[in-house]
Amino acid sequence: MKKQSERNVKAIIVGGGSSIRMGFDKLFAEFGNQTVIEHSINAFTKCSFVSDIIIVINDNNKKRLEDIIVNIQTDKAINIVEGGTTRRNSVAKGLELINRECSYVAIHDGARPYINPEQIRKVLEAAKEYGAAASGRPITDTIKKCDRDSKVIGSIPREFLWAMETPQIFKYQTIKEAYDLVIKNDIQVTDEVSAVIHYGKTVKIVQDEWKNPKITFLEDLNSKPPSL
Repeated sequence: MKKQSERNVKAIIVGGGSSIRMGFDKLFAEFGNQTVIEHSINAFTKCSFVSDIIIVINDNNKKRLEDIIVNIQTDKAINIVEGGTTRRNSVAKGLELINRECSYVAIHDGARPYINPEQIRKVLEAAKEYGAAASGRPITDTIKKCDRDSKVIGSIPREFLWAMETPQIFKYQTIKEAYDLVIKNDIQVTDEVSAVIHYGKTVKIVQDEWKNPKITFLEDLNSKPPSL
């Protein structure tokens, strides 16, 4: 096992949404022999460089999550915190549990179960070099711009377009100060890269070899679960 001083990453897994589009809570949907959120948690428990895991969850699901965590074999501390009304506020609540002794913070969507320890490691290595990094994949589909009536009004070149994924990993000071900024100025962000860009920092994208989509619709659960 790594020495404690080498385990310098704390992970925040965000799962505070309402799953309105699915009609039930996707985080607890069965995906293979585990729930969706278990796949995400287990990926981080297998990372030797991660010391703690913070899970931000809707308070109504706290007991369900506690019942899952008690059966996870790990020496890492797993803490649960109630989510906010938006993703930005949920991440901010997770950050409140982290102090300056932490070197890096990894933030991951609990509904992205295809993540694996190797991709997490790659993103961390990029974060060490650039200060901020995120998992993503280049857009390969043709992208069209439409009006409000869904009529095509133009094409968008895909050469420099990437689909953002998670984890997104940052130096602690960078993500903490970026979030202080967006909250102070009431800037709503849908991911942490957006917050860090508002803060004026560069983010390196690390290509994921495998798609890591967010489970959003019922049919998304029909894919083969990841093997960690």
